Amino acid sequence: MKYKPNQTRTFDGDGYRKRAACLCFRSESEQEVLLVSSSRYPDKWIVPGGGMEPEEEAGVAAMREVYEEAGVKGDLGRLLGVFENQERKHRTYVYILIVTEILEDWEDSVNIGKETHAPSAAAAAAATGRKRGWFSVDAAIECLQGHKPVQATYLQKHKQGGPAGVDSATVNNGATPVATATEDKAATHPIASTPDVR
Repeated sequence: MKYKPNQTRTFDGDGYRKRAACLCFRSESEQEVLLVSSSRYPDKWIVPGGGMEPEEEAGVAAMREVYEEAGVKGDLGRLLGVFENQERKHRTYVYILIVTEILEDWEDSVNIGKETHAPSAAAAAAATGRKRGWFSVDAAIECLQGHKPVQATYLQKHKQGGPAGVDSATVNNGATPVATATEDKAATHPIASTPDVR
């Protein structure tokens, strides 16, 4: 599990934890999306994102989280929406990001699994750091539906066109998956070190 000393959680007026994330696409065609392995469950894939810091703007937080968790930089695009997870009491601002730079080594690729407290089986499995992979949008939805159903809704909304040019849209879905998922390992393509990401 990812541990950050001195991390301050921020909450909105309704008591929901404020989070930010990006759907990171390989190109402007928005057909291939980047997922990262979970720090808690290294065999599961997630959308990179995390808690907002005090006084941090949502877009800035989203780009910071993507840099830390996925080791990518890019052009921040539109706000897809604000997604609510009622079960975990989170509200996540989700942006579209077009990847322009892929780092060979990044914070979570070297720090995940390196905690000094008692190791668990999951921590031992994660000792090699966080992984990342490119998925088609449909394959990513399948991977996320069983483990992170709210994150699957990010991509479902993207497929439906999302609110282009809209500042905020709330998707209120708790944790109701549309269907059960099976991980499509053949659909993932680990990132190769290459300067040309387009």
